[in-house]
Amino acid sequence: MRTRTIVIGVIAVAILAVLAIVLIPKLVKPEQVSTQTYWPTQGWRTSTPEEQGFDSTKLAEGLQAIQELNIPIDSLLVIRNGSVILDAYFYNPYDGTFPHDMASVTKSVMTTLIGIAVDQGRIQLDQSMLSFFPDRKIANLDDRKKNITVRHLAGMVNGFSSGGMTGNEATLDAMRATPDWVQATLDRKMVQEPGMSFCYDSPGMHLLSAILQESTGMTALEFAQKNLFGPLGIQDVIWESDPQGYTLGWGDIHLKPRDAAKLAYLWLNKGVWEGVQIISASWVEDAVKPHTSAGEDDYGYGWWVSEDSYYAYGRGGQNIKVMPSFNTIVVTTGSGLEYDEVAPYLIEAVVDPAKVLPASPAGVAKLNVALTALVKPLRPLPVGPLPDTAQAISGKTYVFKPNSALVDTLSLQFDDSAEATMYLKRRGSDVIWRIGLDNKYRPSSDGLELRGYWEDPQTFIIEVFDVGLSTRRLYFTEDRLLINTPGAKIEGQVENP
Repeated sequence: MRTRTIVIGVIAVAILAVLAIVLIPKLVKPEQVSTQTYWPTQGWRTSTPEEQGFDSTKLAEGLQAIQELNIPIDSLLVIRNGSVILDAYFYNPYDGTFPHDMASVTKSVMTTLIGIAVDQGRIQLDQSMLSFFPDRKIANLDDRKKNITVRHLAGMVNGFSSGGMTGNEATLDAMRATPDWVQATLDRKMVQEPGMSFCYDSPGMHLLSAILQESTGMTALEFAQKNLFGPLGIQDVIWESDPQGYTLGWGDIHLKPRDAAKLAYLWLNKGVWEGVQIISASWVEDAVKPHTSAGEDDYGYGWWVSEDSYYAYGRGGQNIKVMPSFNTIVVTTGSGLEYDEVAPYLIEAVVDPAKVLPASPAGVAKLNVALTALVKPLRPLPVGPLPDTAQAISGKTYVFKPNSALVDTLSLQFDDSAEATMYLKRRGSDVIWRIGLDNKYRPSSDGLELRGYWEDPQTFIIEVFDVGLSTRRLYFTEDRLLINTPGAKIEGQVENP
């Protein structure tokens, strides 16, 4: 669920209100927006900020301010009239070359796929949720649960017991602690008649993934590759599944920012891509129409809706923001970012969106210098001698009792290379982590970036980049392994010591 930095939010709102008075008369009227569309299937075109009514010098100063204030942002992408005018990366190891965890932005992708399935006649929006699971025996069944429809799930007005306006991590964790996530979600108690009011509910969004798979015979990822990602030229996607093979419907899709922006561009063009109607214009319009009040903003079908924009939002500051009247898309990734922390710097750089500004070679040069200064590439370092423990535990399998980290077994392999390999069985699925020992991160199969080092002869530290940076502390003693992870401490025993 969205969180707000109150002090910054109040200041930002005040700034936005003042600037809006100045800028609203300058905003491009619908008839002023170019009707010529560029399709970035193979990649976005670029232009100088001045060509799109922005001031390069102001953008450079904004990037410097964001960096100096240590705002927790990984990337900032601005696209206007189909051209990239700013593509900035702030935080190692993120440089835009690999997919970033977009967290609950996934919900907007999930409802988009539902919309495509509705267009294809595979799903009816007002079809009963239970009709997709005829062979399941469902607990806490009452008339309210029988009345839940696909529309209720897409709009987060399903009536299930959940986390409400303050977030639903506990509800999500409870679901993930069970062997069958769909069954656990269907079995939940009802608290009100569906359609009555908004309640942020990630498990309910996961049901949409199961519904899509039951109605199409394809996982949500497979359906997306055929009907959405493929046509838009999105190839580099990581999107995991639950223990039963249903793609995660609520979160943790990994996309590159430039690919995430394609979804927004599809929306800006009413569902059309390269002359093909990928998703109906009626669904596009309906999905970003306010259907229910959700606190500060309203909610459509997987999209948050404000007065002059709509957006997909994920924890940590993952945003795809669409401003139709401005013909602009802004994509951010972060590790605790609030969009209002960066918005004033973008608004300050707007000079006259209705026309091309005079070229500013000096301003563009200053912007390029600011971009180069943001992130220095990590250099590989020599791998020092490993402690005896590394050789002693290499190849051993550690078995864990049921735990909140959902780890079943773990094995580490050290050799003479610049990386270690961890073999994890988690939630019954196999995951391989390659861990850089030379100061450089390595990508994993589940979308993480990892590096590690020995803190002392018994303690191996793993730095994990996902939504922000976190650490795993592995302490080896005799035949046991103690792991400190964010929010959990777990203990494993060597298998067949």
